[in-house]
Amino acid sequence: MFLPVLLIRKKHIIKKLLNKNAVSEGNAVTFEEAGIINPNGFKMFTKRLVEQGVLHQREDKYYLDTKKL
Repeated sequence: MFLPVLLIRKKHIIKKLLNKNAVSEGNAVTFEEAGIINPNGFKMFTKRLVEQGVLHQREDKYYLDTKKL
């Protein structure tokens, strides 16, 4: 997969989660709730964002760590 696609995906996820104010565990949302395109695609990339600490996952919900953006 090309790096630009992953960068676009990362920016899309960040934008959508910020629009939903998903910046704490209490405000976590599913990718579907956030309106993220193809929410079940790019699973390995999503996992990598969680491992890097950009995203935090609680069951099927996600929120951003704004310190890591």
